[in-house]
Amino acid sequence: MHDDEPSLNIPSILTLAVVSFFVLRWFFNRDEGPSAGGRPRGRGIAVDPAQVEQISQMFPQLSTRDIMWDLQRNGGSVAATTERILTGRGLETPPPSFQPPIMIPSTNAQTSQATRIVSASKGGEQDLISRYNLSEKVGADSTAEFTPGAASKSAWSQNKEERQRLLQKRRDEMILAARRKMMQKDQGNTR
Repeated sequence: MHDDEPSLNIPSILTLAVVSFFVLRWFFNRDEGPSAGGRPRGRGIAVDPAQVEQISQMFPQLSTRDIMWDLQRNGGSVAATTERILTGRGLETPPPSFQPPIMIPSTNAQTSQATRIVSASKGGEQDLISRYNLSEKVGADSTAEFTPGAASKSAWSQNKEERQRLLQKRRDEMILAARRKMMQKDQGNTR
């Protein structure tokens, strides 16, 4: 009797595997053509500096070269690069032949950097001498010599006010010593 059921044999399985391989390869490589935005994807992509800046602000530990390499490889997708970093896969190291284009900083980056500098200078206007009212000690301290072991000779007191007074005195001495070192360094540089 003749069986009417088809059977799977090795040549048909191999044919199915080869055809599947080519279909999958075509499916995944078809995105190498022009994208929806009209820009070519793949090797000739120009990475947007705003995207690189956005990722480097989120992940400052990464180098801009690695970020640019990953953005170029995935077609400029910030979401894909961010997802790769957040899942712990990390970014691949670009090959030595990868030469990222020189980025010209945008005006937004320049204004944000200027804003950061201005806000930092506003926050740091008050120095330690004026904050801790040490201006009268600065003049007296210039003639006196600081001995680091003088404040630490007394033992730890059980009285809270005495401990606080000793700690404030040590803080003041440390600030004045740092100021003295800075002034000596500045005098050494001007000579």
